Amino acid sequence: MAYDIAKLDELRRRYASAAGGDMYDPHFKAVAAQVFADGDTRKWPFAGPATFIDAPFRPDGLTDEGLAALDVALIGVPMDLGVTNRAGSRLGPRAVRGIERVGPYEHVLRVAPMGTLRVADVGDVPMRSRYSLADCHADIEACYRRIADTPVIPLSVGGDHSITGSILKGLGATRPVGLVHIDAHCDTAGAYEGSKFHHGGPFREAVLAGVLDPTRTIQIGIRGGAEYLWEFSYESGMTVVHAEEVAEEGIPAIIRRALEVIGDGPTYVTFDVDSIDPGFAPGTGTPEVAGLTPREVLQLLRGLQGLDIIGGDVVEVAPQYDGTTNTAQIGAQVLFELLCLVALRRR
Repeated sequence: MAYDIAKLDELRRRYASAAGGDMYDPHFKAVAAQVFADGDTRKWPFAGPATFIDAPFRPDGLTDEGLAALDVALIGVPMDLGVTNRAGSRLGPRAVRGIERVGPYEHVLRVAPMGTLRVADVGDVPMRSRYSLADCHADIEACYRRIADTPVIPLSVGGDHSITGSILKGLGATRPVGLVHIDAHCDTAGAYEGSKFHHGGPFREAVLAGVLDPTRTIQIGIRGGAEYLWEFSYESGMTVVHAEEVAEEGIPAIIRRALEVIGDGPTYVTFDVDSIDPGFAPGTGTPEVAGLTPREVLQLLRGLQGLDIIGGDVVEVAPQYDGTTNTAQIGAQVLFELLCLVALRRR
């Protein structure tokens, strides 16, 4: 094939003097317009206060006035009093906020959510006591009940997985919701040592509270030696997909199962970073070998586009065990994917 001099001349004509933000494709041009000023100037990713996925910070975002100005609230829930193994996920929100260069564009879904949604990092759920697990959960539930009275979609970063039970009690107070749950563990165990608020049991609690529909719940990536604890998942009618099944059936088949289970109703998406194999994501309190890959999780999430997502979370990022920051990076990318799903649904 002969070298195309005419093509080279055309490329030189269009691009030799173009700035880094100059695009000709209308779709790419619209995204670049959100990011660049003066043709080639954009915000330094390592400068300024750290916020979730570089969203603007709105300190009044959990007030009536603040919520009225938003479509999506990004919220930290820095509480890990419910862990059964290694503590540390209370620092998960800080770690995820510290990740640079996530977004602004999702190339598979072809969406730049910050340009279509009013999004802000609204800080952390206010909790009255760093010592009382029960009080923390009461405060979490009250916060999300307030959000549930508005059109705002909360996307949260924990904290241990016990927080999701109280989030569901807040968001599902008027009707039970469905759940896409990506995790190594089903988290449907009973009370331990006098507490029902630990991170191994939030979804049993949510079902028994009448805020989670178990027949519209799918748990994906389950594995490890705790299988005997998850009887409630099967007895209540949840769909449990083990990590081995994901490998055997493939992600497209799992997406089809998830969409069939969830249907058209309101749905919450929760992602525990220990669903990922610890070779990719060591920074978590209860690592389980032979887990999902980051690519599989992103593919799975992208397959959920169109669902009526009323909220979502990323939990169990514990930066003390995350020497490379890989775990926090995965958590930030999943948070961004959830935001993209909300943007596509709203669009």
